[in-house]
Amino acid sequence: MTAGEHADGGGAASSRESRSRFFAAGCTPRTAPTALREHLAVHDSSLPGLRQRLRAAGIDQAIVLSTCDRVEIVGAAADPEASAKVALAALAETAGMRADALSPYAHALVDGEAVRHLFGIASSLESVVIGEAQVLGQVKAAHRAAEELGMSGTDVDSLMQSAYAAAKRVRSDTAIGERPVTLATSALRVARDLHGDARGIQVALLGTGEMGEVLAERFIMAGAPRLTVLHPVASRAEAVARRLGCHHAAVDLDEASLAAGLQAADVILCALGSGSVIVRAPLVEALLRLRRRRPVLLLDVAAPPDADAAVASMDGAFLSGLDDLDRVVTQGRAHREEAARAAWRIVDEAATSFLAGRSDRPGHAAAARLQRHFEEVRARLLADLGRAAGAEEATRVLVGRLLHAPLSALGDRTLSQAQAQQLVAALRRLFPLDDAQAAEGDARDAQRER
Repeated sequence: MTAGEHADGGGAASSRESRSRFFAAGCTPRTAPTALREHLAVHDSSLPGLRQRLRAAGIDQAIVLSTCDRVEIVGAAADPEASAKVALAALAETAGMRADALSPYAHALVDGEAVRHLFGIASSLESVVIGEAQVLGQVKAAHRAAEELGMSGTDVDSLMQSAYAAAKRVRSDTAIGERPVTLATSALRVARDLHGDARGIQVALLGTGEMGEVLAERFIMAGAPRLTVLHPVASRAEAVARRLGCHHAAVDLDEASLAAGLQAADVILCALGSGSVIVRAPLVEALLRLRRRRPVLLLDVAAPPDADAAVASMDGAFLSGLDDLDRVVTQGRAHREEAARAAWRIVDEAATSFLAGRSDRPGHAAAARLQRHFEEVRARLLADLGRAAGAEEATRVLVGRLLHAPLSALGDRTLSQAQAQQLVAALRRLFPLDDAQAAEGDARDAQRER
């Protein structure tokens, strides 16, 4: 018996979609070490093979989330418990592992727990760094990949649309992403407070310390137009600049040479860590003269510090060290933890509402019938084409794309009961989705499942 079949043979006269329940299975930072998650990572080239394994086991609707934090499969099936086990086995096989070796490090959630988990992921509440905005983009990319592979049906589409709506509410109704929670984002926030948009900030990395390189990369990602690596040893400056894809220059550590080399920089990342103070008040005074008193921010992440503490008291010079940046991070984490409690209340409410609405949503049955109608049209087209090479996959993708907009509309939780009924009525006029045909289709589904 496959994961998509009932023990009774599936004889009930209702569509497969309307009986589907949800599951989520895989590894996260809470359950598995980084090395295992990296080994399990599903690359784009592996997705078709993983899809074939899932389909062979009866799982037709599934999304694969593979990021630096997690490797999970979220899907819909008639038997979610069995499907979760199948999903874990498929992940293990794709990674060349035994399923029993993976199980101690994996989770398997079903129904309400699975829905809540996905909504939490989309809202960036299940991440190592809570509130990071890029997580939702990763979830949407996984959904698009599932659509392209023909693995996103009515149930998964409605689940994902509700997850997006929950994530949007979390962003708009809480302060989950407002404060920085890493040293790099803290440094960027301090720079923006002084200079404005990062896309107008010139940056210099003085030295090649690891933390300085991390901060430099964050400024580049934020759109800083120019970053220059300065070091007394040219080969070291060149090596870091090559990694970052930016400019580099060899510079002597005397006052005049440093002032000239740093003249264009609005932000200086001090990361020499030579053991002695390099950036002294006379150097900064010379630098400010060359800059015509335009302010400069020094972010000193060297240990021991590169900059003299007296620089902080100079007009036009602003100095932040590791302790200052860490203080901003501590405050940001406390702020996000408080916001996360409010965000989880939103997620819980959204998950409860979604699950409660599935059984009586007016558009649910019509959505299932519409999908079946399109699949029947696709089957007839394949018969006419003689199932030419690639035709089956091409038509499956075509049906998925054609159905995306109408299925999303049918699953829209913001519609009133009357609006949903009007939408269903319009679909029945546009497509042959009357009750008689629905009964015939249900009977065919039941016969295929026996």
